[in-house]
Amino acid sequence: MSTDWTPSAMFDALRLRARLNAVIRAFFERRGVIEVETPVMSLAGNTEPNIASFHVEFGGRTDGASRTRWLRTSPEYPLKRLVAAGFGDCYELGRVFRDGEAGGRHNPEFTMLEWYRVGWNHLELVEEVAALVGEALALVDRRVALDIVDYRTLYRTQIGVDPMSASVVELQRALGDVHIDPDGLTRDDWLDLLMTHRLQPTFGVDQLLAIVDYPATQCALARVRDGDPPVAERFELYLGPLEIANGYHELADGAEQSERFERDTRVRRARAAVEPPIDTRLIAALDHGLPDCAGVAVGVDRLLMAMLGTDRIADVLAFDFARA
Repeated sequence: MSTDWTPSAMFDALRLRARLNAVIRAFFERRGVIEVETPVMSLAGNTEPNIASFHVEFGGRTDGASRTRWLRTSPEYPLKRLVAAGFGDCYELGRVFRDGEAGGRHNPEFTMLEWYRVGWNHLELVEEVAALVGEALALVDRRVALDIVDYRTLYRTQIGVDPMSASVVELQRALGDVHIDPDGLTRDDWLDLLMTHRLQPTFGVDQLLAIVDYPATQCALARVRDGDPPVAERFELYLGPLEIANGYHELADGAEQSERFERDTRVRRARAAVEPPIDTRLIAALDHGLPDCAGVAVGVDRLLMAMLGTDRIADVLAFDFARA
């Protein structure tokens, strides 16, 4: 008799998820950050070249607008629109969707926690994320200390290459016996491969590591700070080898953001990939005026995986993709 109707996670994991959700909401209640809900479907999609979006076709009246609606890969754009409109500090805890991501550590639909802090930079936000992670880990009687390292120093000390100046050949050589098909890969792709194949596996299980100030070419939606070299005011947070958070000192320049979206679209076109529509309403919000702020997205399922010491996302989902 088939058992694929049964949950993929143990009941204790589902109960822990419920407790974690309660901790998250209490954490932000104490800090005056307001929970909001934003659309799951949008006229615009995520242009980031390495993220694939789902889309659906709406069958009702659209008054001339496109029937194609894109499922969010994060609530980032509407949350920023709220901040630009003057709402203030806010967060959302909900499901997001990414096509083509199914396997040991990935599920096409997963839970993301995202929040924005007005008047903060990315370094201040690192400390708040660490505080939340600390409260989450207390649920399973674990404690970790926060370590902060800048991106350049990490690569230099751990694998002996300067990520800001090394050539593609030097980056490929630093991968050692890891063999990757180089077709279509950019310099930033090779840096990412070094992170996933050489650096992440060395992060200690009880280490909470924040990597800050990324190469300017990996700015995504972050501000770029002038310097030699310039750096993106961005961070990623790792609990052991699992990446659990990605945050920015947010870019507030609508023209610059529009240029980045167009650049993403050109990369997608060169790869013959789907080109989701650019979010012009986000651009309009930035043009209106986004206050100085920092934002972060936390993968709740990844956090639960780290809390339970498992590398299988199915272990923290009531029904994973295979059983959905």
